[in-house]
Amino acid sequence: MGIRSILSKPLAAYVVARQKKWMARSAEVQAGWRKTLVEKATDTAFGKDHYFKDIRSYDDFKQAVAVRDYEDIKDYVNLILDGREDVLWPGKPLYFAKTSGTTSGTKYIPISKDSIHNHINSAKNALLNYIHETGKSQFLDHKLIFLSGSPELKEKNGIHIGRLSGISTHHVPAYLQSNRMPSFETNCIEDWEEKLEKIIDETINQPMSLISGIPPWVQMYFDRIQARTGKKIKDVFPNFELFVYGGVNFEPYRAKLYESIGKKIDSVELFPASEGFFAYQDKQGDPGMLLLLDTGIFYEFIPIDEYFNEKPTRLSIEQVELGKNYALVINNNAGLWGYSIGDTVKFVSLDPYKVIVSGRIKHFISAFGEHVIGEEVEKAMKFACERHPEVELIEFTVAPMVSPAEGLPYHEWLIEFATPPKNTAQFAEDLDKRMTELNVYYDDLITGSILQRLVITPLKRDAFITYMRSQGKLGGQNKVPRLSNDRKIADVLGKMV
Repeated sequence: MGIRSILSKPLAAYVVARQKKWMARSAEVQAGWRKTLVEKATDTAFGKDHYFKDIRSYDDFKQAVAVRDYEDIKDYVNLILDGREDVLWPGKPLYFAKTSGTTSGTKYIPISKDSIHNHINSAKNALLNYIHETGKSQFLDHKLIFLSGSPELKEKNGIHIGRLSGISTHHVPAYLQSNRMPSFETNCIEDWEEKLEKIIDETINQPMSLISGIPPWVQMYFDRIQARTGKKIKDVFPNFELFVYGGVNFEPYRAKLYESIGKKIDSVELFPASEGFFAYQDKQGDPGMLLLLDTGIFYEFIPIDEYFNEKPTRLSIEQVELGKNYALVINNNAGLWGYSIGDTVKFVSLDPYKVIVSGRIKHFISAFGEHVIGEEVEKAMKFACERHPEVELIEFTVAPMVSPAEGLPYHEWLIEFATPPKNTAQFAEDLDKRMTELNVYYDDLITGSILQRLVITPLKRDAFITYMRSQGKLGGQNKVPRLSNDRKIADVLGKMV
């Protein structure tokens, strides 16, 4: 064992011990962060505009701070971009994480000197939790790869601007810098396909032990390696033992990814975003991710069926219930206030508080009042794939067909298979059966002959890669929406049958 793997174990024990302390006082810790955040931001422009000096309780806070999205903080962000200090948080942000918005164009999410620790320490602690639970630490002595965006940053009025994954690259601990890959120069390549080939050039003969990234782009990395070598990933990287991922539900990709690897390996799921690092999987075999309640974020939760109400119910951590879908709202020490991040979560444990990501607020289908969410289509796909073990799935998305050429409207499932089902009609029937079990509104529409049963449109190989390339969103942290309430994506993919 090397020095990294040896020293990681006492550090892991220390981190887990500290974690258990705040886990035992979750509600108290969260109330403390709400108070601290408000006090620190009282003299900011936002704090003055929203009378932070008069806030004494959570009810006061909800009265003063409305739930908002990026459009509602854009004017404050523009003030910061113009050089103003003390706008959303004291001083200036260290960074703006640049990300794409569906309605807002480019978004600039502030990361402060205080909040950067949430991003960096949470990623580190996820690995330390894994080490503490499993006793496995030797992966730290070999090569590690993080498939991420470019680390190149621009500067405006003393603030560095770049992609979150690129910003994080500048804060990788020194003890890991010597064995992390790819090289800085390769990471700076903007074109994903050119970058991927260079990454393979650099890594293919290295003792890779940890690979991290969004599953579809990791799969693309594996596919290109297999095309070059004709070998399973386990034979190219015999030291590969840990896959770290986030950003999308792993289940639709799991079978194909493990088939490419050639064996099952451990994995750790993360829940990071430009707005904060919210949760990580702290136990192998446990689908829930531990919600990080002591890292500078005060969380709020809105029952998803109330989200679009004028005054939705807002709950603090001690008020949530198991098994319900909530829109996740954050307040943090970078100056995001009542900020809806767009993700929905479901609690699978209340002691400790653990969540799964159940979907996106804007990624749903309700063209006919069915309220179908991402979690439901992913569960249905998992069910169908288990019934048809020959199937290897690459990617899929679902959209409504409101006005078909003939017959009733339906949900169209556009699916790219690596290996298609032997009986596509039965596969579709199994998908539809599970959807009617998961969503009572969908079942009512099928039973009432408002909708016909779902229709599968098999797509040609690399259809989703071609689509993402056409949108300028190939690689990095970009993801294909699992659901759309319109046909913008479906109509493009429909030409790739």
